Amino acid sequence: MIEAVVTADGRPTELSLDDASGSADPVWVRVTDATGDELDRVAEAFGIHPLALEDLSGVARTKTEEYADYTFVLLETAELAPGETSFDEELLIEPIGLYIGDGWLVTLSHGSTQAGRRTWRAVTEKGRLLGRGPDLVASRIVDGIVEEYFSILDALETEIEAVEDAVLETTEIATLERINSLRRELLQFRKLVWPAREAVGTLARGDPEHVQPATEKYFRDVYDRLILLVELTETYRDLVSGARDIYLNTVSQSTNEVMKRLTVVATIVLPLTFVAGVYGMNFEVMPELGWAWGYPAAMLGMAGVTVVLVAHFHQRNYL
Repeated sequence: MIEAVVTADGRPTELSLDDASGSADPVWVRVTDATGDELDRVAEAFGIHPLALEDLSGVARTKTEEYADYTFVLLETAELAPGETSFDEELLIEPIGLYIGDGWLVTLSHGSTQAGRRTWRAVTEKGRLLGRGPDLVASRIVDGIVEEYFSILDALETEIEAVEDAVLETTEIATLERINSLRRELLQFRKLVWPAREAVGTLARGDPEHVQPATEKYFRDVYDRLILLVELTETYRDLVSGARDIYLNTVSQSTNEVMKRLTVVATIVLPLTFVAGVYGMNFEVMPELGWAWGYPAAMLGMAGVTVVLVAHFHQRNYL
């Protein structure tokens, strides 16, 4: 689907692709779920290179590239889908391409993103936003994408806090699975924010000629927030690694406690087994076998040894 809006005399007006490509006023063309024919039409209308279109369908890294007539920014949008149980299913990642030219902006995406929808409403309701330059509209879209990153990180923070509480209460294997899942999720999120920081950094420095000096500060603000995201991601990865270490130490300590108790039990049983083994030997000449009080004396002696050993281990806090 191809949508186009132009700002003329401070008023936003929607128009066709052909009219948009020939407009002398600032114009934004939003393309979502486009067919091959629609992509060809947009590329021909604004002179977009085929390689810049190919990056949207292939496995391309987030980046900013300069062409002769426009600046190409490739980012990845991320949204949390409600109602799912695993982060891999909830995190929806889609590429979005922004082509910033002189007086025009083209955005290409496979679906309608939240950042794109919010910015489109702002532009169609307030024509002065697009009138200040297509690069400013692009900065709003990028800012909206980064805002979604923060929402995802907030969800991860809540999960990390729950895991930190769980490792202190239980050593169930499900806790370790949650920790490993969080580590994978943070790694996946890190792959989102690190390249995005580099791409937006190029825009914040004003390297592309299609970014006005007045717009650079908006990209710098987004860049600062991406730096914060990177720092928070690294911090959360350290927290998850720490939670994993605590879990493993707790499991190790629990195992040691079990082994210690088993060792105490074995130590108590050992002398009893020795006595029982001695008097269980089939020798004819054993003076104690003929003693009427031999059995009660053996039982009393074994009980005494048990009491002494239990008292000893209890004094040393082994029991």
